[in-house]
Amino acid sequence: MPKTQYQVYVIELSKRVFTESAKFRKANPQFNGVLQCLYVGMSSKPPKTRFEQHKTGYRNQKGHNLASPLVQNYGMYLRPSLYNHIAPVATRSAALRLEESLALSLRRQGYAVWYN
Repeated sequence: MPKTQYQVYVIELSKRVFTESAKFRKANPQFNGVLQCLYVGMSSKPPKTRFEQHKTGYRNQKGHNLASPLVQNYGMYLRPSLYNHIAPVATRSAALRLEESLALSLRRQGYAVWYN
């Protein structure tokens, strides 16, 4: 059986998220409105599948909501040019570190970013 691989992905959010979500605004005080609002996540699923799960409000077998309300309400499309250069990793913990690293890097570039 092939080993699970995790990858990071980036979803562009509508800029409405900045005006409508206080928690998003608070996380991005540096945002000047020039670049886009983004969600950075990681998953063992392909990015397209994970995006669809966010948009449809996917719940796992235990009934836990695995969809981000920010993506469900404001997600527009995947931004592969911002993550395709990052190779999948073998562990969830490595993927979480990559997710945070990518999110903070994008934030430093001027994007408004949400990540878990």
